[in-house]
Amino acid sequence: MASSSIPAPMIAYTDRRVHDDSTPQDSSYSLSKLSEITRVISSSKEAFARTGVSVTEAQEEVVADDPEFKLPSKSSLFVVIGGNAIFQLSFFIIVSSASFYAEHLGGSATFSGLTIGIPTVFSGITLIFVTRKDGGQYKMPFQLAYASMLVGNVLYALAYRADFLYLILIGRMITGLGFISFMYSKRYCTDPRIVGVRRRTTLAGWLVIGQAFGFSAGPFFGGLLFKVGFSNPIFNGATSPGWIMAAIWGMFWILSNYIFQDVPARTETPSSIELTSPDSPRQQSPPSSPVETSPSFRSLTSAQWGVVICMCYYSMTCFFILGSWESNIPVFTASALNYSPYNAGNFIALGGLCSFPFLLLNVWYARRLQDRTILAIGNTFGLAGLLIMLAILQTDRVTPGSLFVCWFLIALGFNLASTCTLSLLSKQLPDNWNRKSSMVIQYSNYTGRVTGAILGGAGVKIGMINYAGIHLAVVGLGIVMYLTLWRQLKAKTG
Repeated sequence: MASSSIPAPMIAYTDRRVHDDSTPQDSSYSLSKLSEITRVISSSKEAFARTGVSVTEAQEEVVADDPEFKLPSKSSLFVVIGGNAIFQLSFFIIVSSASFYAEHLGGSATFSGLTIGIPTVFSGITLIFVTRKDGGQYKMPFQLAYASMLVGNVLYALAYRADFLYLILIGRMITGLGFISFMYSKRYCTDPRIVGVRRRTTLAGWLVIGQAFGFSAGPFFGGLLFKVGFSNPIFNGATSPGWIMAAIWGMFWILSNYIFQDVPARTETPSSIELTSPDSPRQQSPPSSPVETSPSFRSLTSAQWGVVICMCYYSMTCFFILGSWESNIPVFTASALNYSPYNAGNFIALGGLCSFPFLLLNVWYARRLQDRTILAIGNTFGLAGLLIMLAILQTDRVTPGSLFVCWFLIALGFNLASTCTLSLLSKQLPDNWNRKSSMVIQYSNYTGRVTGAILGGAGVKIGMINYAGIHLAVVGLGIVMYLTLWRQLKAKTG
């Protein structure tokens, strides 16, 4: 349907409704204003009745043409969002059996925590070099990521047959090169060239659903595979996650090459080039390819700096706590509840599975709720889980039911809070900051993942009350931060 078929009154009214992000006071609605709105709606309905066009169709067409609502192709979104889910699965599938695998080869529970968290260190180092060569595109980084996942998982699986503890670590280091995709997936979903400002939180919500899938399905399948047994030195409960993920990555790599559509390469310039002549007015030469001015830290206001620091801190906090619990649960439940890796994997998966419907609802309500509200709601759920955990540790009444309530609230709360860190930051900063903002958020994410995984593996050793206290201190500082910056955190919905 051509846009010219939409009656003018409806275009005007719909445009005001779509773009107005403020919440006016009741006093601003005078009788004359209400009368004008009523008249526009009535005339629009009459016009649509004459043309045979429905109001819903017209609204959808206006939204589709609005740059604030633009989206990339569905096939490319499938590669980015679906690939993110598989990357998350790869990260977490070893959680339930990593402790056994490390101890079988002579390592400790703390070493298993390091095995879980170490990929993020190498991913962070790799990003420094890859982001300088990507040209603002995504296909090259994804190719590197797929190859690294394939090779790294094979090496992880071979450690059992080689009877070499550090081959586990080497394999996970190489898979860490592949986890650069976490940053590129986030950057893709906030890239102003292909994603409108009112779609970024929604896409971030889908990434978090993939995250929830990973930390639910990963430990579950890892625990399930653990029950295969250990009679085969090649394919067994400890090595099968590596072999299976290597096969999955081989197939996904081929699929991605066929259906992913990359964005054009872009160049970066410190300023616009202007051509002048004595006989003509000043004219700006049009760029032959997409050009992005280099962002300057000096251009940020104090309020924007506050938002940057707050979002980086919360990105770190969410993954610090989630990563810590995921690596701690197999160790803690083995000593407190006599759980096997299979039981621990099911326990982790059940918490993620129960939070899944709420994360789906968040994708829908992200169009209506502000990012700061989602952050506050998620933080409240997570804080409640930590407080309950501290209470049951103090009273020494740890039961599967009470521990599950804590894990469910924490999994739901901090996954929910992680939805809005980069999306909110991308709305607050100019478009040419997208690459740098996605980098700082991802490094914060990596910091939380690696420190959290190490702390979780050592949680029983340092004392679980101390372990819970560290979490409460980290969250408490975050609460003070976002309450102080509440007004500055306001941004467009969607």
